[in-house]
Amino acid sequence: MTLCCLRVPTGFHFLIAAQFASALADNALLIVTIALMQQQGLPGWWAPLLKFGFTLSYVLLAPFVGPLADAIPKARLMAWMNGVKLVGVLALLTGLHPVAAFTIVGFGAAAYAPAKYGLITEICGAERLVAANGWLEVTVVCAALLGAVLGGVLVSPWLLGLLPDGVGLSGPMAVLVGVYVLASLLNLGIPDSGARYPACVIHPGALVRDFAAANRTLWRDRDGGLSLAVTTIFWGVGATLQFAVLRWSGEALGLSLDRAAILQAAVAVGVVVGAGIAGRWVPLAAAKRMLVFGVVLGLLMPVVAVTRSLPGAIALLMLTGAVGGLMVVPLNALLQHRGYTLLSAGRSIAVQGFNENASVLVLLGVYTALLALEVPTATLMCGLGLLVALALALLMRREWRRRNVQPDNSSVRPEAAPH
Repeated sequence: MTLCCLRVPTGFHFLIAAQFASALADNALLIVTIALMQQQGLPGWWAPLLKFGFTLSYVLLAPFVGPLADAIPKARLMAWMNGVKLVGVLALLTGLHPVAAFTIVGFGAAAYAPAKYGLITEICGAERLVAANGWLEVTVVCAALLGAVLGGVLVSPWLLGLLPDGVGLSGPMAVLVGVYVLASLLNLGIPDSGARYPACVIHPGALVRDFAAANRTLWRDRDGGLSLAVTTIFWGVGATLQFAVLRWSGEALGLSLDRAAILQAAVAVGVVVGAGIAGRWVPLAAAKRMLVFGVVLGLLMPVVAVTRSLPGAIALLMLTGAVGGLMVVPLNALLQHRGYTLLSAGRSIAVQGFNENASVLVLLGVYTALLALEVPTATLMCGLGLLVALALALLMRREWRRRNVQPDNSSVRPEAAPH
């Protein structure tokens, strides 16, 4: 990617490695916990509630995690939050309900996210932000890919059969404890970026009001509002598809959980390819041109839903991931640039996280309710895809009309905002 041709910021490799380890454990833990719920005999519609509990902290804590990420050296905060995730896994081991335990893990992830993306924004200038985001998204998706594979291996009958009697899924969870510990150690190797922000009021009411004002500021900005709308749609749909693909692969292709988890890797491979292409060839100023790939993404989902061939499903899922990566990486970079310019690194990422995860909660809630009503998964995927295509087409139309009616007053500048 382009970042390879420029000077790599100090600590960038540690940041990427720590993010990979943490996300790897998150994705593997999801598969292991779904297996635990199946072992406990819980209905299938409980599985999306794991992600619901995980995401709830992002929404409820959004007014507070941004200022927290700006007040504490971000690498140190990331190490602490991996410790919180570790507590969630230990709670799962001691018998806490899986949804409650996953909510604890989500609490750690909620504060980790603004620190991670804020640190990227602080150590990379605007000219390197798309490339840096490409690296970060490739890392996230590779971790999702390998995490799904790792989770599938950890719950596979042949591996569980090798463990001593009575160990069961405690063995796989112990492996994930080790991965979270490794992520915390890698976080501690990231140097302080040196960025400092004015002290903010810590009264909860003042923080909520400040967050609401920041949210309005980003939505009202021309480029910020557009990119925020796109990433909000993308991540809400992506979280829902994570569960829909698992269920659909069982219903349509007859795959078991461990094999269905590996099928998810096809999407991740595609996103890696798309993110890599975007990071290498799409400059920040061209980010809005990638909206067309969002329409393609939505139209591909009904095609996947009616596929009954495993090779065909793998190819289509890879293509779906690729067009998603091509769209979201440049627009995510544009959103970070505008947020950093208008607000601050931590506050802008907290606003982004709030909106994206509110979308996840709403779509997962609707998906869970429809599953409880026994609506076929293929029907859900078709409907969701067509809605995505329509929403992105409307955003493209609005942007085209704005471009032809009024000048762009929020143009991308080559330099980042001063600290």
